[in-house]
Amino acid sequence: MDETVIPRPGEAENQPVHTDATPGEDVLPEPPPARPSKKDITPALPPLSLGKVFLTGALLGGLLAGLALLAAPGLREWKFTLLPPGSPRETRNPEKFKPELTRLNGSLAELRRKNIRLTPFSPYLIVDTADNKFFLFSKRKLIREGMCSTGSYTMLKTADNRQWIFKTPRGMFRIQGKIPSPVWRMPDWAFIEEGRPVPPPDSPERYESGVLGDYALALGGGYLIHGTLYQRYLGMPVTHGCVRLGDEDLESIYRNLEIGSRVYIY
Repeated sequence: MDETVIPRPGEAENQPVHTDATPGEDVLPEPPPARPSKKDITPALPPLSLGKVFLTGALLGGLLAGLALLAAPGLREWKFTLLPPGSPRETRNPEKFKPELTRLNGSLAELRRKNIRLTPFSPYLIVDTADNKFFLFSKRKLIREGMCSTGSYTMLKTADNRQWIFKTPRGMFRIQGKIPSPVWRMPDWAFIEEGRPVPPPDSPERYESGVLGDYALALGGGYLIHGTLYQRYLGMPVTHGCVRLGDEDLESIYRNLEIGSRVYIY
């Protein structure tokens, strides 16, 4: 049986070709290999010469210099904001600023003298209600500091629209009284808070001893600086408005402050 064989391009027609085709079938030549696409071809970069490197650097340097010139007015304004107007030689002259420095030093000295006049030389107390700390000063020096407890800023309200907000007043106060072994006269809110009936104003039921510590200092308006049975709560805002102290701190403050001594609460 005859075989029909098509020669490949470039081959002689009489050159034998081996094939596995079935007799009687036409045999097509194999396609030529595909050409690589443009994406697969990496162009060869020309070698850089030393002259081109220097030329590129010069161009970048010129570009940066141009940008600096454009920003020069802003830089000058920034410089004159920091330095007074004048030539650089004038700004380096310290003699020019002596009058201003003399005036500033005089103002600072006057502020120091004013601060000394306003600061008591006698003992006084500062109470920080934000951090619940106290600072005791004497002769303008800190002699003791520690933890205290101040108002909780909670509100107690009754069915008949009576209400109390338990906060420590702020401002400058003076010691109005010093009481050893104080006895607490319980106000109405103390009974309401505990769910007890409110007794008459002169009832012996209102008086309770041993709950205010060994000493109390009166600030006026029913507010006291006193001790506490709950010293584990010192440093926390848990009181009904008074300032609570630990036993040793209370004794030190009681012995240093006198009637009329200042107490600053903020």
